[in-house]
Amino acid sequence: MAKLYGSLEAGGTKFVCAVGDEKFQVIEKTQFPTTTPYETIDRTIEFFKRYEDQLEGIAIGSFGPIDVDPNSETYGFVTSTPKPHWSNIDLLGLIAKEFNVPFYFTTDVNSSAYGETLARKGVKSLVYYTIGTGIGAGAIQNGEFIGGLGHTEVGHVYVPLHPNDVANEFNGTCPFHRGCLEGLAAGPSLEARTGIRGELIEQNSEVWDVQSYYIAQAAVQATVLYRPEVIVFGGGVMGQEHMLRRVREKFTALLNGYLPVPDVTEYIVTPAVSGNGSATLGNFALAKDVADKYSRK
Repeated sequence: MAKLYGSLEAGGTKFVCAVGDEKFQVIEKTQFPTTTPYETIDRTIEFFKRYEDQLEGIAIGSFGPIDVDPNSETYGFVTSTPKPHWSNIDLLGLIAKEFNVPFYFTTDVNSSAYGETLARKGVKSLVYYTIGTGIGAGAIQNGEFIGGLGHTEVGHVYVPLHPNDVANEFNGTCPFHRGCLEGLAAGPSLEARTGIRGELIEQNSEVWDVQSYYIAQAAVQATVLYRPEVIVFGGGVMGQEHMLRRVREKFTALLNGYLPVPDVTEYIVTPAVSGNGSATLGNFALAKDVADKYSRK
């Protein structure tokens, strides 16, 4: 019987469930909206139950904040999220109790970062940002995730305001912080400034320069903090080619030659895994890693 591995990308907008084989090829993949916790978790369990006899391990990459400390009483919980109804939900526990397999639990951006290192042969140091309804990032150095007491929350670093936002007294949409990266540059900030959904805003709108200014600051922060080989920007906002060009230009101006970096067209990029599949690939590998460790015990 073939060994299979499970991947759950638990996002604030949608859940993506997948099962893959030992070569990390997708056997089946599905997605559904993130609604109430128990309804969404029940749909997740239902999907994986169909493969229960063949599953060796499952990896969960979740939106956050989450508790990733295995020694904590709330390990596996979604904690103080702005997502309605999801605070203090035992995401890992509610799923894991239904399966007799080992689980790996991390952030969705960590899963994506791990998948990108697998897709980019030879790359050992990488930062992956998702720019969508929220902003998060996963950083890997020498094949290991960066984190201490918990995972990083780079979407909530404070950034200098763009002059347009200063003039308009716009401090972002984050319910926790005034002037943080997520509140100023995630998708909802576009509609908050213009009254128009991001996908309907024309490319020549000045709001794109405002947003790319903040995303370029994120690239500068990643450069000076982690010195990665590659910075990957994923998420719906970065799906537009003009955004990548704008971010590269503003990054070059902001860094101002302070540190040597690779050619910006190879340094600041979009995902190498098509179809937003970086997290799925990363989760398959993490599920296999935890299954291999479990079998050796």
